[in-house]
Amino acid sequence: MTITPRTIPPAPHGPFQPAYLDLIDDLRTALLAQAGELLDGIYLYGSVARGDATPGVSDLDVTLILRHRPAPRDASMLEALRLALAARHPEVSKIDFDIGTRIDALAPRHLHSWGYWLKHHCRCIWGNDLSRCFTLFPPSRTIALAVNGDVVEVLERQAREIEQLREQTIDTAKLVRRQREAARRLLRATSVLRAEDEPSWPQTLEQHAALFLSNYPAMQEQIDFFMRHAGQGGLPDDQFVTRLRAFAGWLQLQLQPQQS
Repeated sequence: MTITPRTIPPAPHGPFQPAYLDLIDDLRTALLAQAGELLDGIYLYGSVARGDATPGVSDLDVTLILRHRPAPRDASMLEALRLALAARHPEVSKIDFDIGTRIDALAPRHLHSWGYWLKHHCRCIWGNDLSRCFTLFPPSRTIALAVNGDVVEVLERQAREIEQLREQTIDTAKLVRRQREAARRLLRATSVLRAEDEPSWPQTLEQHAALFLSNYPAMQEQIDFFMRHAGQGGLPDDQFVTRLRAFAGWLQLQLQPQQS
């Protein structure tokens, strides 16, 4: 008897929420009008792609695959377009563009990063759907490291951004949002410590936390802290940056013997 290996669930494909249909249409129209010759494909990921976004709270997460590397003027144009879209669509808290090229997305060395990302997280709303170039991936630590290998650097960058925000503004909502983003990033990145033979693949923050704590129960208090800040309705916390850096440092120590 042939045993089929367990695979990670595919990218979402259900209907979009009505509250975001105008935004999705505007995104597609604006990108095609200003960057059509540059684009290979437009994809959504995250809560809007899954159909469980909260109007006025959730972000719009966009992956753009380009036909070639963008010139400086192309990058400036895309950034201006992103800001303009965000300014006229209050139904999302912000809009993020993750940008790659077709050649990088299809390169064998990026199979477990771009390949996994497109196959399991991104839904194409225009252009060449490169997710069709890949079969479903089985769960593996290789993927976790490929997607989150730079987590320590990312968390330090987020810590500096939060520090600067605290110094420069009294925009409490923006500060809470940045803390929430960092906490969610940290919780997802705990997957880098998963066992290679672990058969499950967490889909929610709660599942990420549970899998991590099954191996590191002494970290319960730290995980509870970041879970509180990963949810909605949190408050600015003077200890957030300190605790973010402490967890990142601990994570780095755990990774060193595994990556040597």
